[in-house]
Amino acid sequence: MLRRLSERINATDVVMFLIGGSILALVLVGSVATLTSGKYSAAQWFDLIVFGVALGGIYALIALGYTMVYGILRMINFAHSEVFMSGPFTAYFLADAWGRSGFLDENPVVCLLAIFVLAMAISLIVAVLLERIAYRPLRFAPRLVPLITAIGASFFLQYFFRGLYGPNIKPYPEIAALKPYLRFGDFRIQYVQILVIVAAALMMAGLQLIVQRTRVGKAMRAVAEDKQTAALMGIDVDSIIVLTFVIGGALAGAAGVLYALMFRQVSFIMGFIPGIKAFTAAVLGGIGNIPGAMVGGLFLGVIESLGPSLFLDGLGIPAPQQLKDAIAFTLLVLVLIFRPSGILGEKLAEKKA
Repeated sequence: MLRRLSERINATDVVMFLIGGSILALVLVGSVATLTSGKYSAAQWFDLIVFGVALGGIYALIALGYTMVYGILRMINFAHSEVFMSGPFTAYFLADAWGRSGFLDENPVVCLLAIFVLAMAISLIVAVLLERIAYRPLRFAPRLVPLITAIGASFFLQYFFRGLYGPNIKPYPEIAALKPYLRFGDFRIQYVQILVIVAAALMMAGLQLIVQRTRVGKAMRAVAEDKQTAALMGIDVDSIIVLTFVIGGALAGAAGVLYALMFRQVSFIMGFIPGIKAFTAAVLGGIGNIPGAMVGGLFLGVIESLGPSLFLDGLGIPAPQQLKDAIAFTLLVLVLIFRPSGILGEKLAEKKA
């Protein structure tokens, strides 16, 4: 048994496990030091958790687009971050006009629905155009070709919207109905955070219901498993691929509006960092796995919110919040060391890998 174990583990594995173990040890020491110091109250920890869940819901919605496209086409759609950006950036002008006129505060429900519909429609259109123009002609090309195309499409869309709407950061209008807090004791949740959490949860549940309980979802799973066999069974593979981009684009547009409502700003580069984080979430959960993308997004959002205060404050690191991105990607490294397939991922066959 020891001999077989020694044959399976090489020097690289040992080094990686030592790195992972060292990081975990630092996390444990920092967490214990922070919690025993009593620097943060229970209400402050609660605020961090709620913010993390809301942020994680946004990451999860974006990550679903990455993981669905990978599950169908076995490619990473790096332009998905610009799909996320295009919807809320376009809907900003409608929201701003209504905000200036006062119509937004007078009819917040109607206005929010219209903003969501516009953002989701624009992101959906951009996603479908990407598939039709950039990816479909390269369907049978070597994998590196569509990957480079996706990166090029990402830059094209960034600077297209920069030229279309300008380079400046635009402040999203604040909605008076979402400013108050829901209080119970010492704890509170802002209404906008409730909206983000509930909306993200409903959309994720709806997607899971579609994929698992409908004929379209069954067809999507069949195409993800084997496109050639699915085509022989009478499934229109091209239509299913387009539908995948439609769903991913719509979810990204909705996530963009939720992001804009939380952080109250949009710009032509607003999709870059959330897109990288969402891709990280998809890998954390298991790329190609829809529930994994949801779990990965929520996990990443909570860790990113809690991590700087919990892990680093106790180690005496100044301004730990500035290292939240480092924590997110360190978490990715740890998961890839100890579970390369992701939290809910499975080992792929050589044909799919």
